[in-house]
Formats: sequence, structure tokens, C-alpha cells
Amino acid sequence: MEDWLEAQVAGAPADLVARTLEFARAEGPVTPASLARAGRSALEAAVRASPDRGAALDLLAADALVTLALAAQTETDPAGLEAFAARLRTGEDPAA
Repeated sequence: MEDWLEAQVAGAPADLVARTLEFARAEGPVTPASLARAGRSALEAAVRASPDRGAALDLLAADALVTLALAAQTETDPAGLEAFAARLRTGEDPAA
């Protein structure tokens, strides 16, 4: 799914693409669950960063990664999307 991920972020601002891919790749092979975990990591980094504009890029990356996680789930297992989204919303392990 690495090629899929790169195609999905193509055309976005370069800084956002770089930060999004950095978080995604830190979670290992690209899967819906790894993208969801990367989104959580990006959000945690934004919270730790600061209350000013310094956190903006990580917040945008978190949003992108959660969106990508849901899109990847739709492509790999559409029947499991509802349960996957529910696990994301409740903070459960998305791979469960």
C-alpha cells in the first residue's frame, strides 16, 4: 500500500506530504491500522508541541492520516469500515 499512500498525498503541499509520510512510515508497513496509529501519533505530537502555530503541521498531518486510514480501510475491507471507524472513535486498537 506504499504506492497507494504516495498517490493519495500527491499534490498536497510538500511540507504536509513530508510530515504525513514521516508519521506513516514510523508505524511500519502501510495498512489502515498503521495509518490510524500514525494519525494518533501526529495528534499527540501536536498536543505536545505548543499552543501556537507550531502544532499546525502536525494537526494537519493527523487529519490527513485519519482520513487516509478510513480510505485505506474502504479499499481493503469495505465491509469492516463501520467497525474500524468505531474503534478509531473510541480509541481502541484499530487492528483489533
